[in-house]
Amino acid sequence: MNDLREKYKKEVVPAMRAKFGYKNVMAVPKIEKVVVNAGIGKLREPKESQEVEKYLTLITGQKPAACAAKKAIAAFKTRKGLVIGYQVTLRGRRMYDFISRLVNIALPRTRDFKGIEEKAFDRRGNLTVGVREHIVFPEMIGEDYKFLFGLEATMVATAKRREEGIELLKTMGFPVQSPESRI
Repeated sequence: MNDLREKYKKEVVPAMRAKFGYKNVMAVPKIEKVVVNAGIGKLREPKESQEVEKYLTLITGQKPAACAAKKAIAAFKTRKGLVIGYQVTLRGRRMYDFISRLVNIALPRTRDFKGIEEKAFDRRGNLTVGVREHIVFPEMIGEDYKFLFGLEATMVATAKRREEGIELLKTMGFPVQSPESRI
């Protein structure tokens, strides 16, 4: 599934050079990494957190790292060192595979999906997308799951400005809404 990497080299780079006037190919922004996070704050049983870890491994193709609480917060019933979530950082082939499945399969399967709004981009052109139910990924078809959990994927780009990041992901095929189409 390196079709996304080929698309970047053959279509996105020339389009970005034409639009923003980059003199060098290396100056064209690219997606550096994808960080996938899943919080397990409301899950209290260790078996459930192991299930989240297992499903996240299936979805991303890589074993997630456990994220521990940095300090105790009584209102959230957390203690310092308690595992409160899982994180996976994807680069290279796994990153492009995940992005392809996210854009082509998972996002269209989410309920009431009309496209990614431009306000999901930060000032550096990075995109953060939240998925409420993990079952929208094709790896979950046929799996016996007991509960649903949400996850968040952040596409970190090397863009210097927000407009460059938005244009990069639009030309790569992300369903980004233009401000005029939200009327």
